Amino acid sequence: MGNVTMESETTRTLKASQIHPCFASGAHNKYGRLHLPVSASCNIQCRFCNRAFNRDEKRPGVTSGILRPEDAIRTVSRALELCPRITVVGIAGPGDTLASDAALEVFRAVHASYPDLIMCLSTNGLMLPESLEDLVGAGVRTVTVTVNAVDAAILEKIVSFIIFQGMRVTGREMGEILISRQLEGIRRAGALGVTVKVNTVLIPGVNDLHIEDIAKEAGDAGADIYNIIPLIPQHEMAHIAPPDCEMLGRARAAAQKYVEVFHHCRHCRADACGIPGENDFSRELYGETMETFSHG
Repeated sequence: MGNVTMESETTRTLKASQIHPCFASGAHNKYGRLHLPVSASCNIQCRFCNRAFNRDEKRPGVTSGILRPEDAIRTVSRALELCPRITVVGIAGPGDTLASDAALEVFRAVHASYPDLIMCLSTNGLMLPESLEDLVGAGVRTVTVTVNAVDAAILEKIVSFIIFQGMRVTGREMGEILISRQLEGIRRAGALGVTVKVNTVLIPGVNDLHIEDIAKEAGDAGADIYNIIPLIPQHEMAHIAPPDCEMLGRARAAAQKYVEVFHHCRHCRADACGIPGENDFSRELYGETMETFSHG
């Protein structure tokens, strides 16, 4: 009986990834996703990251406000009215989903009310290893981990610091901690039957020649899908020009040797709602109801 249950869960997880518009190329223009912006704080500082509060920018780390966890069920219900083709409820910030308990609280509530919807988490991976069993228990079956380097010397050029075990850590030690925990989290997620996508921000002159190494390490750890995101120049990296199509193509070809590459990322906001590239119902959904947030 135990094997039957395991096979059934594996099949359900595989099906979930096939109708996830951010995981399956064939699902990208067919199904929608809803991002619930409940995670305000972050436990790392990337040099390219500038979290913001506005209604106009189309990029990660941006939302029109912070949703209170107790409003999540009402928001999902309204989102399904606006876009019945939503199959995924994701939490992708605007901070890190595991830097507070808000995301786990929301996943539990939403999964209890909407068990057929895919629960999806995006994280920098710092707190992923010890969080996975609780996340799986809350219905999470797909996870995205942002891994921008697997060499600590390169990562310290990308990340300013992390907050780990109550301490601010920088430099080579910071890189070693973050990389080891990201890879450990990916391995543990795979062992629990979670489908894992790894995101990498492609930064010319910093990690553009490192993509093959990242893809190999991610694939060896058990990542199912790899997604390369062109840098959006801002914050400390505002002076770096984004990669051109040729550089992006070379990076994808290098990564493809080790893991399946996803080609349809849309740089979604933390409060996105609808079918990627087709429609966006975030203004109608969230209106003026959310609170502004602190960058804590």
